[in-house]
Amino acid sequence: MKNFLMKQVLKSKLKDLPKDQQEKILRALEENPELFQKIALEIQEKMKNGKDQMSAVMEVIQDHQEELKGILGK
Repeated sequence: MKNFLMKQVLKSKLKDLPKDQQEKILRALEENPELFQKIALEIQEKMKNGKDQMSAVMEVIQDHQEELKGILGK
């Protein structure tokens, strides 16, 4: 259920991307839900500590850049 909700939210956020890129990201989410949950929690924590959403996202994505490259590069 939680993955379904996360997938629906992600779909709405990715609507401007080409369909093949959307599918690649959604497939990565399905195959690695723990990583994406960890990223989401880290973003929330940074926002609680005063960062704006964009800064928090950019920081956390940069921290996990190599993992994400490996997953999305498949």
